[in-house]
Amino acid sequence: MLPLEGVTVVSLEQAIAVPFATRQLADLGARVIKVERPGVGDFARGYDTTVNGMSSHFVWTNRSKESITLNLKDEDDKEVLSKLLEKADVFVQNLAPGAIERMGFVPEEMVEKHPELIVCSLSGYGKGGPYEQKKAYDLLVQCEAGLVSVTGTEDEPSKAGISIADIAAGMYAYTGILTALMNRMKTGRGTVLEVSMLEALGEWMGYPAYYAQYGGKEPARTGASHSTIYPYGPFECGDGKTVFIGLQNEREWAQFCREVLNDESLAQDDRFNANYLRSENRKELKTIIEEAFAELTSDVVIERVEKAKIANARLNNMKDFFNHPQLKARDRWREIGTPGGNIASLLPPVTSKDFDPVMKDVPALGEHTEKILEELGVSSKP
Repeated sequence: MLPLEGVTVVSLEQAIAVPFATRQLADLGARVIKVERPGVGDFARGYDTTVNGMSSHFVWTNRSKESITLNLKDEDDKEVLSKLLEKADVFVQNLAPGAIERMGFVPEEMVEKHPELIVCSLSGYGKGGPYEQKKAYDLLVQCEAGLVSVTGTEDEPSKAGISIADIAAGMYAYTGILTALMNRMKTGRGTVLEVSMLEALGEWMGYPAYYAQYGGKEPARTGASHSTIYPYGPFECGDGKTVFIGLQNEREWAQFCREVLNDESLAQDDRFNANYLRSENRKELKTIIEEAFAELTSDVVIERVEKAKIANARLNNMKDFFNHPQLKARDRWREIGTPGGNIASLLPPVTSKDFDPVMKDVPALGEHTEKILEELGVSSKP
């Protein structure tokens, strides 16, 4: 039996954050009913057409769900949502602040009416405060949380290359819902949950926030290198390829000098014999390392650092990742269906000997409307 088998989730979701959260629940066996607007659906369906005519964001976050279309400005369709909630264990939504209340679905009243229901609302900045009604897209929350200020090069800040604010908020919605389900087993009661994108990403900003608040200066932007540990980042090799290495302590620094650079004396150089000195003098040290690497191919560098037990990585592009030998060796890809044809889908990262995750198809818009209405005893509109 799957961990969440028998749990029904109704979700008024769009974009990334909540769809990502509910997909995790579907992976564990929950029935996820995705409520979409007739005709257009979740606007993330239209972000691009790169995956057999479908959006790459959408196929990533929406497998294993059922799609029903409802016009929630229509009283009959509102009644259908009310009937769905009578059967639901969890209701999740990320509409604009106050929208769900204006429709008549006030979270506290819903839990009072359905005492076992868990209601989770996800927003950009949370209830109350001057930012409550402010629009919150992923990049903008990255800016507000300070992530962009610590990402990029010395000359230019940069956003993260993925929707990291959405993902952070989605993961806290997911774990919050799991926690509420566990608590309901003890108390028999549901609850109201709230997740803010700013606060979710803010939790992940703990190290640079503490560093700046108590250290007296902002962390430096250092591109793909670590801002306070060195050498920790990219180095070009003689074949023009880039290898990333990461040293954590003085023992590894000594090994790196001796076994990779073949220069044992460098470990005792007064400019580099402590991490803070290496970080302060990183431009000089980078020149020394890359002059040594210029005589070597990236394969030889990887071979040397592996032998020295120094952490390292190749700079893969996305196609390299899709064909990663480790994922292939661990059989991590599955095939799922979409309205445009079958695609590869990566297994969830948590594995168990006791169950396999659900890996069902990505739904077409409104694909399950008739079936769900029939379950509810509601006649479909002509």
